[in-house]
Amino acid sequence: MSNVICELLGIKYPIFQGAMAWIADASLASAVSNAGGLGIIAAGNAPADIVRAEIRACKEKTDKPFGVNVMLLSPFVDEIVDMICEEGVKVITTGAGDPGKYMAKFKEHGICVIPVTPSVAHAKKMEKLGCAAVIAEGMESGGHVGKTTTMALVPQVVDAVNIPVIAAGGIADGRGMAAGFMLGAKGVQIGTRFLVATECTVHPNYKAKIIKAKDIDTVTTGQITGHPVRVLKNKLSRQFDAVEKEEGGKPKPDMERIEELGRGALQKAVKEGDMDYGSVMSGQIAGMVTKEQTSKEIIDEIMAGFTALVKEY
Repeated sequence: MSNVICELLGIKYPIFQGAMAWIADASLASAVSNAGGLGIIAAGNAPADIVRAEIRACKEKTDKPFGVNVMLLSPFVDEIVDMICEEGVKVITTGAGDPGKYMAKFKEHGICVIPVTPSVAHAKKMEKLGCAAVIAEGMESGGHVGKTTTMALVPQVVDAVNIPVIAAGGIADGRGMAAGFMLGAKGVQIGTRFLVATECTVHPNYKAKIIKAKDIDTVTTGQITGHPVRVLKNKLSRQFDAVEKEEGGKPKPDMERIEELGRGALQKAVKEGDMDYGSVMSGQIAGMVTKEQTSKEIIDEIMAGFTALVKEY
């Protein structure tokens, strides 16, 4: 596929795999890269040695380009950045902050920086920093979300910057990819559908819950904290709802009480398979995901649907 993102990164298809903390490891990233997309390892809050091991494992599983997502609020971010440069990673995506502090070092090592952005103002700032592209992520996505939908956000970001834009949030098939391109994007990022990839090492209970989900089964928790998270409904999300309603009417809500509910909850879902009190992060397109497939089958199916639509119109 002739495309600016493909040419920039040396990949076959302009499809990024979402950087899902505790989930996006070498197994999934290498499978996506081998299938023609850009696999991404999520550093999350992990120490540098753990992320280094995943990078080296990914190198053993693929000779194709892959990336690492740097969570800029991580307590280990400085060590993570140094390690990524040492390991020769050439593509990074960033989240939860501003990569400006590290841009000189990234450029020195020839690293392509592509931040996730929730707004036009943030995207424009990322362009000024010298980022190669931005990922405009709408609130339909799973995990931490902004306030603007993909449909509204992507074209506004496209109009505001001169660097390529990757559309994210609410995209699961060729139709979603085509829609992103019609909005002006040059690529798409997909998370939830890759949760059920054969190579994804998330707990089987997590995959089963995604596959069983309906269109109305996601909810955003943490609204009162200013850092909302989209998850599938369960006992934990109902606890969040009750506590947030109770604290919401107070002059000074007890944020520690709310944050304590979510502490360690993602790990409970991902590693332990706790679908009651784990944080089962998922995008709104979970209802479209109906079966487990290999990463190659997922990407081939998306590209077939996208190509058919483009030819039709």
